[in-house]
Amino acid sequence: MDLDDAFANAAHIPRADTYPPLWAKKAGAFRDKMAETHRARLGIAYGDSPRQEMDIFLPDGDSKGLVVFVHGGYWLRFDRFSWSHLAAGPCSQGWTVAMPSYDLCPQVHIGDITGQIAHAITLAAREIAGPIRLVGHSAGGQQVCRMGATGVLPDPVASRIARILPISPVADLRPLRHTRMNEALALDAAEAELESPLLASPPKAPVTVWVGADERPVFIEQATALADAWQANLVLDPDRHHFDVIDGLEDPQSALTRALLAD
Repeated sequence: MDLDDAFANAAHIPRADTYPPLWAKKAGAFRDKMAETHRARLGIAYGDSPRQEMDIFLPDGDSKGLVVFVHGGYWLRFDRFSWSHLAAGPCSQGWTVAMPSYDLCPQVHIGDITGQIAHAITLAAREIAGPIRLVGHSAGGQQVCRMGATGVLPDPVASRIARILPISPVADLRPLRHTRMNEALALDAAEAELESPLLASPPKAPVTVWVGADERPVFIEQATALADAWQANLVLDPDRHHFDVIDGLEDPQSALTRALLAD
């Protein structure tokens, strides 16, 4: 198997280059709208580096709890500014949504990112009461799964996790050591094993694993393997690929948003 091709999403999605500008446009419009109604708290620092900041979007009325969305990009690209619009669905259902950026490889290792996301969630949890629901896409899916491991989040925060929903997660990092990406990721065998949710014990919180039915086979295989290992619910979203499988988070009535917020 050509592992570089196996993990290449854009090369197999028609008009893939049109998605990042569309995400940025939607995200900017959503931030502007929320800021105008004083429901956006932007650029909250949770660490020392410039990228360790998060945005928090508030519902109209009392908050039911906290949703944290962690973005993807193979730990190499993107930041919170491309995804703000994905807070629309949970916010419309009464949930506060936090969206952190984080430092990227090769400036840091994936294990460092895990620590940063844990700090971001911990800080947001101090500000927002109630249950916590974690959702992440691709590399972000790996990150929200890692938050379920014992000792990653402090006990008072970990006990509040009500659901973890990884979307198209990179659940097994070991194959990435044999791709060109590893020139930047710098994964060794120990880190690849530690940071692979597939090799970890299932978290105490309920998990729903979500993946597009039209994704690259490796993502469907890894999502299926994770759901099997953790005895979690698995959803294959029909007619969805890696770049549009997240779109349901914009819609308060979508199956994806309902799964994230399910009791």
